[in-house]
Amino acid sequence: MVAVIAPGPILSARGLTKHFGGLKAVENVDFDLTKGQVHALIGPNGAGKTTFVGLLSGRLAASAGRIEFDGQDITSLAAHSRAVRGIAYTFQITSIYTNLPVFDNVALAIQSRGSKTLKAESLAALDRVGLGSRADQIAGTLAYGHQRLLEVAMGLAMQPKLLILDEPTQGLGTAEIEVFNQLVRAITPEVTVLLIEHNMDVVMNLADRITVLNFGEKLATGTRAQIRADPAVQAAYLGG
Repeated sequence: MVAVIAPGPILSARGLTKHFGGLKAVENVDFDLTKGQVHALIGPNGAGKTTFVGLLSGRLAASAGRIEFDGQDITSLAAHSRAVRGIAYTFQITSIYTNLPVFDNVALAIQSRGSKTLKAESLAALDRVGLGSRADQIAGTLAYGHQRLLEVAMGLAMQPKLLILDEPTQGLGTAEIEVFNQLVRAITPEVTVLLIEHNMDVVMNLADRITVLNFGEKLATGTRAQIRADPAVQAAYLGG
């Protein structure tokens, strides 16, 4: 009988800390992302989620702690160096090139990794998020929800090992959210997904594991059922 080896962590953080003067935005957080899973990061406003993700992506330097990605220490690497290693991060506030066509936004992301098949890959990424018919539209004229989907397409175009999605369903309608859910299911387990999301229906639909932050500290980590049943999480975030 052949033993089944469980997937290991693609990213591990130990003692991750970020202080802004006297403000403890993130405090001594241990965190693991299992390869090929969807891991949701939730918590009330001001819990430290955006700061924490900034530390993982390299947009912020840690005050203390260590981060390993795909077996390598990346603690001191800048965001662009982490992107080269396979971490793609879509921002909570859209970071598209508003004056360029939708197609060009995705093509630039693909070009950043040196691909020579820009047209085919760009159109494929747009089709995946339901924006293929809008390839020639100026990105800044898209509805906000469609701009969010364009960001996801740009992230996927980089062929990441880890895709960090920060509030990806904000501004999306019900049908668009279902397209997003189907997309996330389709890209895993080839891509690991870290999902920062306030829509608990999306979280409970997609996440294999959930981590809850509160006041910059890790309150709980577990499966959907474990998080639902956790009294501390209910008191702090899920409303009893």
